[in-house]
Amino acid sequence: MTDALVLKDVRKSYGQREAVHGVSFSVKEGEVFGLIGHNGAGKTTMLRMISTILKVTSGTITVYGHDVMREPDAVREIISYLPEDAGAYKDLTGRKYLEFIADFFTSGDKKNELVQKGIELADLGDRIDSKVDTYSKGMMRRLLIARAIMSSPKLAILDEVTSGLDVINAFEIREVIRGIAEQGMTVIMSSHNMFEVDMICDRVAMVDQGNVVEIGTPAELKEKYGKKTLEEVFVTVVKGA
Repeated sequence: MTDALVLKDVRKSYGQREAVHGVSFSVKEGEVFGLIGHNGAGKTTMLRMISTILKVTSGTITVYGHDVMREPDAVREIISYLPEDAGAYKDLTGRKYLEFIADFFTSGDKKNELVQKGIELADLGDRIDSKVDTYSKGMMRRLLIARAIMSSPKLAILDEVTSGLDVINAFEIREVIRGIAEQGMTVIMSSHNMFEVDMICDRVAMVDQGNVVEIGTPAELKEKYGKKTLEEVFVTVVKGA
């Protein structure tokens, strides 16, 4: 399988403080790869470097062979990044918001096709024509995921994608992620929800204090540490419990 994403000895410093410490891992094309860890562990910083928002202090990151520092424009053309705190223009309807986003990619009939794809992905029914400021958090998240993936990026970068959602909405969002992965899109996602990652990720990297402390498939990691859940594995790895 082709490497969709490769990090080699990646570091990120803010002044004298190093937030990411020599991280290395790769993600295969078509894989759903999870970064798991507690809040402040460094997951979002890694995703922001991958998505070209933050500059890499040292080391290299390549996305389908394109270096994020030397070829940021080429990387941006093939990725989509959905941050945890993303929002939409609240005075627009869901449909109008998707049309606004589609304008950045294409026009005419192709734009209409792109918007229709977004509407189908969002699966909001008649509420697609309601204003965004009337949406629940789950509805908003569905709209934003549709925005992020309707252009068929080669790599979708999703940060804490189900954070704050209730059980039903979180389940539905996971189903959407499974669906796009089955269509061949590569996904890297962060989460502190170990159950969620166990359910949908092919492989996971456990992150603690800016380091990747363990990596493997959920099944491999549970077997290696003799634990029933990823949460138990994470506690064992991080705390030595």
